[in-house]
Parts: sequence; structure tokens; C-alpha cells
Amino acid sequence: MSNSLFHLAFPIHDIEATIRFYVDGLGCIVGRRSKQAVTLGLAGHQLVAHVVPEQSSKQKGIYPSHFGLVILSEQEWQALADRAKAKGLAFYQQPRVRFPGTRIEHRTFFLEDPSHNLLEFKHYTYESAIFGEADHGQVGDSEEM
Repeated sequence: MSNSLFHLAFPIHDIEATIRFYVDGLGCIVGRRSKQAVTLGLAGHQLVAHVVPEQSSKQKGIYPSHFGLVILSEQEWQALADRAKAKGLAFYQQPRVRFPGTRIEHRTFFLEDPSHNLLEFKHYTYESAIFGEADHGQVGDSEEM
């Protein structure tokens, strides 16, 4: 499926606030738009933000739900972190290094959009950790953050 794009639909509460966060903040492009939804382009992938009538409860910590990008270039990851800070986006977790000194070491930060959706952006020191390094047997943090 190398000729495929990833598609994700997620709930929002305010289209204009969503556009400010994703387009003005992260640099996404806007596709189709209605009163109930907006289509966004994030790194060539399709996000569809759907207005929901009720505010869902805000999850505690980064699990179970979040989405984002694995950025292959550390410089691009840093540039995005710098952009998010410059645009005043809400950091749920500041940039940091997880699992330092291991084969699954990676840089990560989490943003929180205006509807409380969490987005993670990360860069692996060793690209093999994206889908490999199974002998480490660890996925995520040992405790919820």
C-alpha cells in the first residue's frame, strides 16, 4: 500500500479555533469545509475534524488517545517544536528525550488542540525503532503521564 495516504477523523468543538491551531499554528492546509467539518492536510495525510455537540471528558495523561507524526529529520522535528512555541500552541508535554541511551531513544513533544485532542511529534535517533527493535519490548512510558 505504498500509494496510500493516512486518514484520521477526530472530534472538535469549534471549526475556527481548529483552523487557527492546525493551519496558522502547525501549517496544515485546508481542504473542504462545511459547518460540521473541515478537511486538513498534515504532511500529505488527510485529517477530518468533525464538530460534535458535547464536550468529551478530557483524558488524564497521554494514553490511550493521541495522534501525530514521526518526523524522520531531527532538524525538521526541532523546527516544528520551535514553530509551535513561536505560534503559542499549547504544549501538553514540552520537548524531551524518551528512553535516552537505548535503541528506542527518541525526541518527543505533545500539543493539545483547542478541543483537547493530543498530538505527538517525535523523531527516533535510530530509524529502526519506528517499526523494529522488538527485543526492547516497551511501547510507551511505564506509567501514564
